[in-house]
Amino acid sequence: MLFKNYLFYFTLPLFIIISCDKDDEEQAPAANAYSEQLISDNILLEDFLKSHFYNYEDFESNLDSIVKIKIDSISGINQNKTSLYDQVKSKDISVIDENNLPVKHTLYYLVVKQGIKKSKPSIVDSVFVRYEGKLLNGFVFDQRSQPVWFDLSSVIQGFRYGLEEFSPGNYQLNSDGTVFFSDFGQGLLFMPSGLGYFSNSQTSIPAYSPLIFEVSLFTLNITDHDSDGINSIDEDVDGDGDPMNDDSDGNSIPNLFDNDDDGDGIPTKDEYDQNNDGQPDDSDSDSIPDYLDTEG
Repeated sequence: MLFKNYLFYFTLPLFIIISCDKDDEEQAPAANAYSEQLISDNILLEDFLKSHFYNYEDFESNLDSIVKIKIDSISGINQNKTSLYDQVKSKDISVIDENNLPVKHTLYYLVVKQGIKKSKPSIVDSVFVRYEGKLLNGFVFDQRSQPVWFDLSSVIQGFRYGLEEFSPGNYQLNSDGTVFFSDFGQGLLFMPSGLGYFSNSQTSIPAYSPLIFEVSLFTLNITDHDSDGINSIDEDVDGDGDPMNDDSDGNSIPNLFDNDDDGDGIPTKDEYDQNNDGQPDDSDSDSIPDYLDTEG
């Protein structure tokens, strides 16, 4: 079924920085340690997941319709519903703490309806999404009823790593600029405060708040932030899955944003693959590609 509820204009690519961009946070001193706060957050999240469910039956009976995800408590006439806890999946994400040490945080996610496309966004791609952000008490602190573009390299970790679990759908771009979407991914993200804003309170988000996001992923763009000919996700030099922490020349600019990765004055695009064989050049055969070789 075509996505007829939302009819709008857009041009690919259009990048809008998500309201969850940490550059826009109100800075506040961190009073709690990440490891200590994580214990409290995990208790709150697990209690919530065990005591709530989503309207999964609506999705089972309306396979060809667009259904909004709704969360409710397991009580009264809903006491026999399957809990979110029994349906979510989880993944561990490391957060660097106040001692510069990694602390594993658990992100819970639920793919309610997977998109029809096989491709999924990386954590540094751009996505066209609709979302609703809530606190555990149900308060909606932010929402976008009309889909918008977000650069995942600029958002909180829970949102960044959560969206990579979803696939987009089909879209039809008409001659007048209108777009119809269908068969797109929908789901839920549940994150501890360490994957959100932690001690940095926002206008409608208290410090140390676990967060819930309802998300719909319509389409995506693979990004090359510095236009050096290398997709941003492929600038993950150490192979840990996160190109945001790779900085070959030590200039405090991650490679995916740096158009001269080794700082030798030659743009990466001009020394990556000059012989056009599809492989990075290594002129001195030292097993370090020219574009990353700071010594030659």
